[in-house]
Amino acid sequence: MSLHIQEEKNLKTYNADSIRNVVIAGHGGRGKTTLAEAMLFIAGASDRLGRVLDGNTVMDFDAEEKRRKNSVSSAVCPVEWNDTKVNIIDTPGLFDFETGMCEGMRAAETALIVLAAGSGVDVGAEKAYKAATARGMSKFIVVTRCDAENSDFYKTLEALKEEYSSAVCPVVVPYMEGGKVVCYVNFLQNKAFKYNNGKATETPIPEDARIQEIHDEFTEAVASVDEELIMKFLEGEELTHEEIVNALSIGVADGSVMPVYACAGYTMDAVDLVLNGITKLSPSPATRTETATNAADEEVKLSCDENGPLAAICFKTVADPFVGKMSYVKVVSGKIAADTPCYCARLGAAQRMGKILFAKGGKTEDASAIVAGDIGVITKLDNFKTGDTLSTEKNALTLAGPVFPNPCLQMCVNVKKKGEEEKVAQGLKKLSDEDPSIRYYTNDETREQILAGLGEQHLDLIVAKLKAKFGVEVELSIPRVAYRETIRKRVEIHGRHKKQSGGHGQFGDVWIRFEPSDELDLIFAEEVVGGSVPKNFFPAVEKGLRDCVTRGIVAGYPVVNIKATLYDGSYHPVDSSEMAFKTAASLAFKQLKDTANPAILEPIGTLKAYMPDDNLGDIMGDITKRRGRVLGMGPADEPKMQMLEAEVPMAEMGDFSTTLRSVTAGRGHFTLEFARYEEAPANVAQKVIEESSMADDDED
Repeated sequence: MSLHIQEEKNLKTYNADSIRNVVIAGHGGRGKTTLAEAMLFIAGASDRLGRVLDGNTVMDFDAEEKRRKNSVSSAVCPVEWNDTKVNIIDTPGLFDFETGMCEGMRAAETALIVLAAGSGVDVGAEKAYKAATARGMSKFIVVTRCDAENSDFYKTLEALKEEYSSAVCPVVVPYMEGGKVVCYVNFLQNKAFKYNNGKATETPIPEDARIQEIHDEFTEAVASVDEELIMKFLEGEELTHEEIVNALSIGVADGSVMPVYACAGYTMDAVDLVLNGITKLSPSPATRTETATNAADEEVKLSCDENGPLAAICFKTVADPFVGKMSYVKVVSGKIAADTPCYCARLGAAQRMGKILFAKGGKTEDASAIVAGDIGVITKLDNFKTGDTLSTEKNALTLAGPVFPNPCLQMCVNVKKKGEEEKVAQGLKKLSDEDPSIRYYTNDETREQILAGLGEQHLDLIVAKLKAKFGVEVELSIPRVAYRETIRKRVEIHGRHKKQSGGHGQFGDVWIRFEPSDELDLIFAEEVVGGSVPKNFFPAVEKGLRDCVTRGIVAGYPVVNIKATLYDGSYHPVDSSEMAFKTAASLAFKQLKDTANPAILEPIGTLKAYMPDDNLGDIMGDITKRRGRVLGMGPADEPKMQMLEAEVPMAEMGDFSTTLRSVTAGRGHFTLEFARYEEAPANVAQKVIEESSMADDDED
């Protein structure tokens, strides 16, 4: 993602009362970016109406977004409407890029949950609703594509009522004739509008039974916010415009009312009404308070006051190869100017700031200050990352950061050109600063570089960014599983190393008893009597065994649950040495392959999978196919969700995240934690041994 510093006309300065921060969220392909582009164009923040398919949008400015024709990260752009600054945060709908939605939710007070006319309450909308509710945010429902062929706004409205009941309040609805939209009826103004190229013309409200019915629903939803209004409604009195706006604002702010707005983003029809609704009904940052933690670990309540103590949360980071690090911040309290002394409690250090900017998609505008309630960008904050708080050293504060999903798909990173390993590591470090849902680490056992993300598309994007931003190419492969080996039989083995080649020779002779043990690590003991093996050679024998344990018996995996007892042997007063006894121990160990009935142990994990009620049977069947053992199941804490607990071989779980997402249409999620090692079935063990042998042949 490349941001370019560009001098443009600076935005007017707004205080918190005149700011609205809204995040556009919902399922992929529902027209979120198209809606955002229509808002920008209508409000004059963009001089052309961007089209996703044309690759010329303000919000989808990254090269990968243009190539894929969908959003892969969040983007911020302010508009000015009705003397109000509206910071629009457009977020991806694809689940692989859920990080973007989490960023937007942390920065906004209001969520615009987007559905397409004719669809039900899809998974992306459910996720957005849950995320917004968890943060206590206000919620608007925007139903787009009302002008599309065979679309049905009222089908979507009924689905919303079924899902969210009395909270649903239709504010703007389309009036249809012959399957086409004739006009949009705005119950907030009690007016109807026709549209031509986004331009509204007032028209009489149609005399239609359905429109009247929905108007009654609207009035009842508004009146239900206040007891006096509900009495007035029941007595058949008309509510005034002021009463309606006031009641709706209260209901939207406390979450008891979700206004529903119909529109058509592509043609810009009724998008102005959505902007009107945001500025009139959605809460300003000034109405919100947040809780921070001070240096004494005490909770501090913060009002959105530019004269209050400084507290700004970094909700997004962009690692730009040209501009440098870009930290997107939401100022919760106080004010940030170029000369503001800033401090990060996590780092325990003052922060030297670069430029202060306002983001406008892929461009920026210089800002003199970012006041409480507003969103801006600060460049070149060293070691500062997403989730960090800017405050002052005298009053160090920490705000809660965004909550991101845990990565669920792991792949091995293979560098295409030898010698570029360090460049890859540095690139992934910078990308993980930009995207906190990326994990990159070295598996000490398999010595593989592991990249973990939210899904196949997420990892594909990371690979593409590595090439585009840092000029390095990698390939991804399935990671090796960290198996273990052990023995199942007690044996006594003679290891003898004798070599004579003139001068001092080499001589080491040991008898070692190997047997299964309950301890994971090698237990070494000695029962030598009569000095058959001098004590000064005991450490050499142990070292020889420990070296062998790391290399395995049959497949090259570490050996566990084994005890080795040195009980006899012999030595030569001249030719014996530590190296000779170490070699003798190794020769004894190698005989375990043919004598001690070795076994392959596979890692077993504890799985907790969450899925809708209807998918429980399918997931249970899938886990059984993966050789899993179901331990229990029952209702989850989430409504309409089940939790299934099982023990499963971790080698079988590589694509489980993909399967769970497919079966549950994205509603499912899971955790998997290592529990123990268990003996692998014979067919699995044989396959592991064969694969190890093939790998050895390839290295040779």
